[in-house]
Amino acid sequence: MCGICGKLALDREAQVSPALLKSMADTIEHRGPDDEGFYFSGPVGLGFRRLSIIDLNTGHQPISNEDGTVWIVFNGEIYNYQELREFLLAKGHVFKSQTDTEVIVHLYEEFGETCVEKLRGMFGFAVWDEKQKSLFLARDRVGIKPIYYWLSDKALVFGSEIKAILADPEVKAEVDVRLIDRFLSFYYVPGEETLLKNIRKLAPGSTMLVKNGKTSIKQYWDLHFAPQEISLEQAEKRLIELFDECVRMHMIADVPVGFLLSGGVDSTAMLGFAVGKTDRPLSSFTLGFSDPGVIDERPYAQLAAKRYNANHHEMTISSKEFADFIPKYSWHMEEPCCEPQAVALYYVSRLAKDYVKVLISGEGGDEAFAGYSVYRNMLWLERVKSAIGPLKGPLSSGISLLNYFVKSKRMAKYPSMIELPIESYYYSRTSGPASFFNSHARELYSKDFARQVDKPFSISPATSCFSATAGNGNSPVNRMLYVDTRTSLPDDLLLKADKMTMANSIELRVPLLDHKLLEFAAALPENFKVHNFTTKYLAKVALKDRLPKEIIERKKVGFPVPYDTWMRTELKDWVHDILLDRESISRGYFNRQCIENLIADDIETRRYPKEILSLVALELWHRNFLEHRTVAGPEHSLSPVLSS
Repeated sequence: MCGICGKLALDREAQVSPALLKSMADTIEHRGPDDEGFYFSGPVGLGFRRLSIIDLNTGHQPISNEDGTVWIVFNGEIYNYQELREFLLAKGHVFKSQTDTEVIVHLYEEFGETCVEKLRGMFGFAVWDEKQKSLFLARDRVGIKPIYYWLSDKALVFGSEIKAILADPEVKAEVDVRLIDRFLSFYYVPGEETLLKNIRKLAPGSTMLVKNGKTSIKQYWDLHFAPQEISLEQAEKRLIELFDECVRMHMIADVPVGFLLSGGVDSTAMLGFAVGKTDRPLSSFTLGFSDPGVIDERPYAQLAAKRYNANHHEMTISSKEFADFIPKYSWHMEEPCCEPQAVALYYVSRLAKDYVKVLISGEGGDEAFAGYSVYRNMLWLERVKSAIGPLKGPLSSGISLLNYFVKSKRMAKYPSMIELPIESYYYSRTSGPASFFNSHARELYSKDFARQVDKPFSISPATSCFSATAGNGNSPVNRMLYVDTRTSLPDDLLLKADKMTMANSIELRVPLLDHKLLEFAAALPENFKVHNFTTKYLAKVALKDRLPKEIIERKKVGFPVPYDTWMRTELKDWVHDILLDRESISRGYFNRQCIENLIADDIETRRYPKEILSLVALELWHRNFLEHRTVAGPEHSLSPVLSS
């Protein structure tokens, strides 16, 4: 795991400045504190920061082919590299290291742009072909590793993080106001755009080729849902085989590997399948809270660690530690995102850093096997709608009338959903038209800003995914899974996973997002995913004799962080100062009275913590990336002060 950056001037007579590339690489030193390297050839420059995981002695980058005509900088891990290396050796290629990076170089020589189709792993890399005078960028299939880029008529600038791109003085940090509403519509920023004008994400499963002044982007992989006939017994057997294979491949490392435990099925399964696959003792890490009303994950993590004889480490954090990190959270994430669990991940990976260099998590299991309750709830909603036919209108009115007295935030979303098709009400597993920012936009936005909002553009990442699954006989569950795999997975969950662990120079691996496992899951019948009222049905059935019963049968709770209570108590003055000071209001996005009402309503009703944290994240993003234009870290003045 590393950090990459680079620049290609489209004028072949231009020269890339070594000082510039050094400055770019310095901004991402946290991604690779062990080594740095650079390659320059006229109009191109490649930069690299290394976190040593495999072949600790000879893994320096950039690295080239035998005659120095193909150069690469690579971030990630290729889990089938040993098999590919044997194939390439048989073809006559000469290797000077034992790294997976060098395998890609020679694979590119053999297959060109289609080399990515042979790779099994997570990656973001850039290949400079001196003979072709071309730059080739590639990102892994589901977006585990990021690649950002800025393209003008003069140059392409790219990096593992936006900070590296902003180190180039030619790149101007300007907000793309169209993306403000997209962020608030989803609570993260899906799609290829970022909040900074002209800085974009290379989409998951895509490559970019820059040659002769022209740029082309191709999608080389997508997840297709085509259920196949298979018995439950056959599916269980194949799932166990894939789990075993994926964990074994993800254990490859020349450094210690540990496990993040959330107390759930997926992370516990990853630890269980690791038993016997390493000569080193297993280590596990978790974070929990003893605050009233918050489910503490630590007892379940302890249960798993004891079951599999792992050396277990755990911690907790206070409201002050949460608040102290929020400005740095904004700086590391680089895109506004409402992910309080990301703060917990930062602290637990910081704990793990004292013991391991690689962490394995169960991220992705819910998207693969339909683990979230929303999939079950929306499936049953669609079934009820289909069954009652013309009675949908009266049912909608009845629920609205009932909620007039109950005043349930959860119930409030259902009346409109009953009368709409799924593609009109499902933006992601956490958002839809009934979400606060979508249903209260008229009161929230200032008149001037409201005129700039283009809601079809804002929600287009979701609607385009639904369009791609229309007319193929796809079930509601599979359509929702496709939307989330293409949007919230790469642009929310994996963004958090990469940025928070890399902030601590830790590599995070996600075996459940191996593309072969995802393709297997996509081909399963719907009732193997949601069976009656049971989510993640196949996984739970297949793992019932391998995991503690208490973990298999417990209700899914995510990774709870009591930020909502903290923002109403110890942090309430800080929240008020951030959202209502002159600097924040002067941006012109919001109606001050609406923000005041939102804060007051949350203190009284506890209904809007996610909305308030989203607004805080958005404001701190502005301060980090627009006013201060910092590339070395957030200003100390941004650190919040706890209310007394």
